[in-house]
Amino acid sequence: MDISCFIDKNIVPNETELKNALRNTFALWNEIRSFVIEKYPNAKEEWNYPGVKYGWSYKIKDSKRAIIYLLPRNNYFKVAFVFGMKATEEILNNSIDEAIKNELKLAKVYAEGRGIRIDIKNKAVLKDIYELIEIKLKY
Repeated sequence: MDISCFIDKNIVPNETELKNALRNTFALWNEIRSFVIEKYPNAKEEWNYPGVKYGWSYKIKDSKRAIIYLLPRNNYFKVAFVFGMKATEEILNNSIDEAIKNELKLAKVYAEGRGIRIDIKNKAVLKDIYELIEIKLKY
């Protein structure tokens, strides 16, 4: 089952708990978080608890929509995005990794767009993540 490593609704994760859970990927979490804030300084950050089925997640958003979700797991984390039609089109015509493009193509289409989740276990996908953030902020 793919849920947050933080499941207690009554305990909002703090930095120490996050660092202990993510271990070696904690620095990557902070790198991605900092990149979003640098690109969009007015972003709001918040921990979210959508329910016991998902546990705690971290959201960075603009005034009306989520830019990116960071989903903590044990020893790694996932990033999640929802892309509208124009952003999806740009991603599919971009140099982003084919596996990410395929996941996007296969994602179910909702009113707000297509959602994808990408595992962050090392620096390998950071370049693509940054590109996805840039595209997300454009549309």
